[in-house]
Amino acid sequence: MRILGSHFLPFSCEKTYRSLQDPAISVRCLPDFESLEQIGPDEYAVTIRLSVATLSGVFTGIIKVVDPHPPTSFRILVEGDLMFAFVKGEGLLQLKPSNEGTTLDYDGDIQVGGIIASLGQRVIDSTAKTMIRKFFDKLIEEVRKQP
Repeated sequence: MRILGSHFLPFSCEKTYRSLQDPAISVRCLPDFESLEQIGPDEYAVTIRLSVATLSGVFTGIIKVVDPHPPTSFRILVEGDLMFAFVKGEGLLQLKPSNEGTTLDYDGDIQVGGIIASLGQRVIDSTAKTMIRKFFDKLIEEVRKQP
């Protein structure tokens, strides 16, 4: 399943990039985020409580930041499990200056298998887009608090 879109952030590319790379900020921005532990350079173990349609559970996995090009782009790799299902994905985030801020374009591919795949692409896509929107809304709030 492909997920792509863009979001405007009212900060410079440099500040946006730094904020996206800061685990302390990320942990406050992800909805239902329970833990984030650095396990290697640019590699994190995550635990997130998720609800997708009628299923809910704890997602445990690994998020890795690869191919960084500050302050314009980076890739993320995600792999993990949720109940009797798996999630594996990769995404590219690109930052461009735009009207006194930054336009962040994201393009990712997610593979979902097991019981969660039975929910259908529309439900999974809608849930992913809601999580992304909530993340960026919270990111703006968190970055505004930074000096």
